[in-house]
Amino acid sequence: MLRFVDLGLMRWQDAWSLQEQAHERILGGEPPIVFLVEHPPVITLGRQAEVARRSLKFSEAELVEAGYDVVETDRGGNVTLHAPGQLVCYPILRLNQFRLTVGGYVKLLEHAVINAIARCGVQGHLDPHAVGVWVRDRYEQESKVCAIGVRVRRGATLHGFALNVDTDLSLFNAIVPCGISDRSVTSLRRLLGVQSPEMSHVKWLIKQALTDQLESTHGIPLSGSQ
Repeated sequence: MLRFVDLGLMRWQDAWSLQEQAHERILGGEPPIVFLVEHPPVITLGRQAEVARRSLKFSEAELVEAGYDVVETDRGGNVTLHAPGQLVCYPILRLNQFRLTVGGYVKLLEHAVINAIARCGVQGHLDPHAVGVWVRDRYEQESKVCAIGVRVRRGATLHGFALNVDTDLSLFNAIVPCGISDRSVTSLRRLLGVQSPEMSHVKWLIKQALTDQLESTHGIPLSGSQ
């Protein structure tokens, strides 16, 4: 059974604590769980934090004064930002249960997001040199709509992906997102305007797409998914 738990709006640190607790339970044999959450403005640094700090445009003290939390994490990737209007998804699962390598798992997340946003009318694609889901805007410029950063510990996953649904994109001006200076970030709202779906519908699409992708590797229906 694949369980989905909607945490609503929650501080990153509190959601991290829930991830850690779930990770231990899943290593003990519980079914996989997926947390869906939005965070108040927070800048997270990948496990090479000193490298990630080079992508901050302001000092940490200035960022905190401006209303951002700044936290170091143990995930892969550089620096990213979470804020309300962004759907963050944390799947906690054992890779061997789904016959996945770490690389295969990252690809699975990317394809799940691509399939979900396609149902909104947005064509996402992969970049062989940059993890995440990318789109081309009306000017044919490459922009990232979904960032991915994961950690695998003792064979079970932590962290996940962040899809910009209706995020205040001006908040990203505080960083160089993912350390990539020549590309921008975008959101479903910017791409679709008034036709952009509500967060509740995007959550439903992500649940369906992620379940479908995991079923395809597991080989049997994940019946009872919530």
